[in-house]
Amino acid sequence: MDFVKAHRIEPGTSVNLQSIETKQAGPFAGKGDAREFTADMIEKIRELQYRMYVEDKQSLLVVLQAPDAAGKDGLIRNVLGQMNPQGCRTYPFKVPSKKELDHDFLWRIHQCTPGRGMVSVFNRSHYEDVLVVRVEDIVPEKVWSQRYELINHFEENLLAAGTRILKFYLHISPREQLERFRKRLEKPKKHWKLNIGDYTAREKWLDYRKAYEDVFEKCNTKDSPWHVIPADNKWYRDAAVAGIVYASLKRMDPQLPSVDVDLVEIRSLYEKALAKLSD
Repeated sequence: MDFVKAHRIEPGTSVNLQSIETKQAGPFAGKGDAREFTADMIEKIRELQYRMYVEDKQSLLVVLQAPDAAGKDGLIRNVLGQMNPQGCRTYPFKVPSKKELDHDFLWRIHQCTPGRGMVSVFNRSHYEDVLVVRVEDIVPEKVWSQRYELINHFEENLLAAGTRILKFYLHISPREQLERFRKRLEKPKKHWKLNIGDYTAREKWLDYRKAYEDVFEKCNTKDSPWHVIPADNKWYRDAAVAGIVYASLKRMDPQLPSVDVDLVEIRSLYEKALAKLSD
């Protein structure tokens, strides 16, 4: 299955999230089949990430956005967090601090973008500043409405510097979200995740949906695409994202540096060192 083709939003198109399924099995016979595929993708991702790290010319930014309980943490734990941590960092963007609010809204974001050879994973992102601030009426419309263009310029700048950008929206149904909230209530080790705001936000589900649809229409380009991932089945969510990340890294085609030493000389030195150990 071509996960990119199945879930990528084509630039210039309008999106109606209501019309997109939140539960999908794709080509998989079930959970076990999907997890086997995901494990294979992770191994291939690790190899390409290693090559990108050593090549030190390109970088990858993965942006995750979703309603509460859609599985951003699980996706990071199961897939994205499986990359070598030496070359991959995860950044959770929570409510801005006083210091962050004293700067422009992209200031804290830019400091976390990936350098050459690196992967950055954003757990929430700069898009909060046209989502939460809009729906919760934190800043006036005349402020947040200008940020779409600023975000596009910001991402264009990253692309020009050699950073590939993948943006994922984890698409979950209200019913599935409520079921996951129930499981949190029943498991004491997950009580730390409980938040009154999760329930009040449900009352604005349609407002958030409209805000996301505007993001997909206004901040979606060929080189910085959005993907809507059906997330009711966690195993399908993981498999689809793993497949898309692998396909992107494969297109980037990172190369190991050429050998700039005399291999004959190196082998000779190795053999001499080995002979000394045998003396």
